[in-house]
Amino acid sequence: MKRKGGGSMSAGACSHLLRGAWLLCCCQVVLVAASRSKLWDVPVSSNVSHSLQWEPECPLQEKAKITASVPPALDGTWVSTRCEVRPGPEFLLRYYSFHPTRHLQAVQHYYTDSTCEDPAYSLLIRGKLRLRQASWITPGATETDHHINKVAIVVHNHSAKQRLASRLPPSCVGMILSRVVPGKLFELHNTRAGRVCLSALGFSMMELGLVRVETRQLANGGKVQEMFLGDIHTQWTQRTHHIPTGYQAPLQNVMHHIHPCPVCALVYRSTELRPPAFPRGPSPPLHLSGRWVSQRCETRPSALFLTRDFTFEPDMHQWRGIYRHYSDPSCSQPTFTLTASGHYAQGNPSTKITTATELVFKVTQVRVTPLDEATAKLLSSTRPGKCGLTGSWEVGIEQDITASHGCTALGIKLPHKEYELFKTELDHRKQALLFIGERPTDGSSPDRQQKRPTSFQTPLVQCAGGQEERLPSPGQRLGSHSRQIQLSSGGTERWRGHLLVLGLVLCTWVCVY
Repeated sequence: MKRKGGGSMSAGACSHLLRGAWLLCCCQVVLVAASRSKLWDVPVSSNVSHSLQWEPECPLQEKAKITASVPPALDGTWVSTRCEVRPGPEFLLRYYSFHPTRHLQAVQHYYTDSTCEDPAYSLLIRGKLRLRQASWITPGATETDHHINKVAIVVHNHSAKQRLASRLPPSCVGMILSRVVPGKLFELHNTRAGRVCLSALGFSMMELGLVRVETRQLANGGKVQEMFLGDIHTQWTQRTHHIPTGYQAPLQNVMHHIHPCPVCALVYRSTELRPPAFPRGPSPPLHLSGRWVSQRCETRPSALFLTRDFTFEPDMHQWRGIYRHYSDPSCSQPTFTLTASGHYAQGNPSTKITTATELVFKVTQVRVTPLDEATAKLLSSTRPGKCGLTGSWEVGIEQDITASHGCTALGIKLPHKEYELFKTELDHRKQALLFIGERPTDGSSPDRQQKRPTSFQTPLVQCAGGQEERLPSPGQRLGSHSRQIQLSSGGTERWRGHLLVLGLVLCTWVCVY
């Protein structure tokens, strides 16, 4: 059947730092209800575009004006820009088409390797999607209703069929997989049939429940459109019913994408019967030296908005990370900054993702700078000696929380160790990218070998051509930077501060104790 086209430590060694922000956001639902007179006090059907004027510090990054309209315009064809790695791990490429009639057709190509060289099987998905209202949990996103009425599979070779058989329960192998012929389309699900074997495959389209479309106006006059769909839960058992509050890697509109984009062209010309296969190439070694920064304002589950800024000194095995948290999806309203540092040890190549390397990070020093009154009040309400030494926090004033062994209000405990997964690659412009392991969806930390990530966050870009920035010694001041989190959703400034302090302290007590 043919169709026609149209990451912790970043929060890396420091995901416990993001865990603190995640704990604060656990209370967001309560605070929103308290601080708003109307639950849906957000734009539902307006056609207003919000200009996201975040200017990155990295000199290699393009300055671009970003707009995001609510509701988003979905019509068109959207494709992957690189081989995607999902938790598990799973390796895939996506091709999604949305029509004015609200119908959608999607093709997901699955592979046996992290470079998408060896196709295993493809899924053809058809259904309908209806936009609902703007999300009050994830500002800037739109919630949807979707219905899948058909799923078909094409297994591309006999070895892929055998691998599937080892993953599926015997009932699915006998009832379905035994009837599948490699290279032929076979229907797995329709509106009259059950979905038991789809669940066994780990199949879910819950990602369609949350959507955001951004348009970037480039300095050269070009335009890029990206579609952000809901995140995939990092635990396999949770993914089929997970309601997303963050995003996965964006798809690009085939009419408005970054040029050149060889992957886009291959995916666009593919069909469920003819998946794209990339030529085999050497895996680049892991080179961490230098400074790496976020390419955009990043959104994480539970409405975390942040940017990351990392510096590595391989000779000394030292690292420094600056996590800038914000209360909005444009990263224009700062709430607080975390500056963390420590050491790391590089381990062996990953056995699950052949292009990645395993590392272990240790966080030994953390500084916090509150950047709004609500955050300062929250930190000041912590018990003496449990978050810094002074017990009194002021906006814009940095404090070292190392001597207090972290900060209970932020969920930070020092020293701290994390098991990480890193990889580097070059983009279409030969610019170095750094992928750091994805944070657990539940806000926990990969503090055990068994919890090492199997997928990645949004890649960081290397600055200054990899020129190395010397890190200060642990006793030196690391500097004040800005990084933030969503703490409130409306109401007057005075009531917002009181409600935040009360709600977040209660939430912290419940979560920590």
